[in-house]
Amino acid sequence: MSAREARRLASAAQGAAAGERQHITVLLPVRLAEDPPWAAGPLPFTVGRQVADADGRRGLFTPAAARALYEHRWHLWTSHTADPLRLDGMELLRTPTARAARQALAVLHFTVEGGTPVLPLLRALSHRRQAGQTDPLGGAMAPSALLAGVADTTAPAGPFALSRPYTVTFLAPGPGLGPLALRDEESGELPPVADEFLRSLASRSVPDDLPAAPESVPEMRAEVRRISADWSALVLRQGAAFLGHRPDTGAGDFYDWAEYNARTVYLDALLLGTAQRNHIDELTDDLSAVFEGPGLARRVAALEQRIALFRSTYWRQHLSAHGPANGLLLAFQDKHRLAERFEQILAEAADYSRLVQTQESQQIAGALGVLTVLGLPLGTALSILQVLGDSRPWHLVLALTASLGATAAALTTRYGRLVVSSLRGGTRRR
Repeated sequence: MSAREARRLASAAQGAAAGERQHITVLLPVRLAEDPPWAAGPLPFTVGRQVADADGRRGLFTPAAARALYEHRWHLWTSHTADPLRLDGMELLRTPTARAARQALAVLHFTVEGGTPVLPLLRALSHRRQAGQTDPLGGAMAPSALLAGVADTTAPAGPFALSRPYTVTFLAPGPGLGPLALRDEESGELPPVADEFLRSLASRSVPDDLPAAPESVPEMRAEVRRISADWSALVLRQGAAFLGHRPDTGAGDFYDWAEYNARTVYLDALLLGTAQRNHIDELTDDLSAVFEGPGLARRVAALEQRIALFRSTYWRQHLSAHGPANGLLLAFQDKHRLAERFEQILAEAADYSRLVQTQESQQIAGALGVLTVLGLPLGTALSILQVLGDSRPWHLVLALTASLGATAAALTTRYGRLVVSSLRGGTRRR
């Protein structure tokens, strides 16, 4: 069998796969003119006696991360159905930046009807040319319709804005998925195609859409995070996915907790990463324009203040003592190179700050030089008159005229021109 035929068979198998419980969470940027008339806090999903409200989640995160995630967040329960999707609830989280004070993230929680393959929906949402069906986030399920009167869903014009919403997919398989997702009952080994299916869910594609080079397969598999023997996660640039590796037996199963964590704590880690990416994109763009226009010192000082505020409010690489949430955030940061880009921002800001300090030192030295050039001839002339005891007015006028002439002559010398150039903050050509 050729590699092309193998991809086609794999694409067909993945496109027909349906889990026992399937959820798609959609993240997209919006703008809020005012606080929405919704209940405060995140959607309080429950499992057993555990409630994932703001108080229940704060204890799992550092104080700074909890403030960024829960202080300006609202939710609304709903039950809106448009086959095969059911909207369970919506959230809004303010993530303001210096440019966009009204910026926020909308979070739409969907359940996919059992028996419905989830991958074709994801491909259609990603506008794959080969998907062959319309965008499921259209008509009654369009964000503009769901958030009408509450948030503006017009695509932002900011730097590096996503062309499509970010998706987080959860799939708990039934026994019918077999080798596509489940561990072998005897050996406990996970089939290689399970990681391929997980990548398809996260990338919202099938192997025919984005054929992987054989040389890159080991690196791709290394990106998969084994949360436990029962399920795995993968974070990519355009989406993330959680896939179970044993059959879902229904209510009371372990997947109750897996679903709960995927839609709450693990989602929050990705929300924080999204907010970090937006700030870093904006800071990078603003640093590239720092030399455009006057007032370099003022602009550099404003950027340094923004960097410090971002660092104290949003920039976290360790959310909690719980490994999976930290791992998901680090995976998101790695995919978007956030840590490397933030280090570059800090290095550039430090360089610009040193440049401003050098210019200010040059201007101070130039001012002292001007005082010296102006004051030395005048002081010398007045000292001579005082020593001679000469107080006649015309001698004083003559001394002042001579000192001004000496000053003007001094300013035409190389040293004088250098002093004036330093005072203006310019660079002298050699």
